[in-house]
Amino acid sequence: EGKPVKLTRTEFNLLLALAEAKGKVLSREVLLDRVWGYTFEGYARTVDTHIRRLRKKLGPAAELIETVWGIGYRFRC
Repeated sequence: EGKPVKLTRTEFNLLLALAEAKGKVLSREVLLDRVWGYTFEGYARTVDTHIRRLRKKLGPAAELIETVWGIGYRFRC
């Protein structure tokens, strides 16, 4: 809609990681490493929670973030 969207630092970094991957699928583990800066051996679903919040903020543009079932996420270019 052309309006600015207020994102947290984590949401911004998550969106940036997906956009920089240029359409490649990124696993939750890769996103944890790129966004949070570490390999998380526990609850990798924290990525899902942040993706859900990011999609909500993006509104109609949320469709650009594609879930690749069983693998991770991809940003549609």
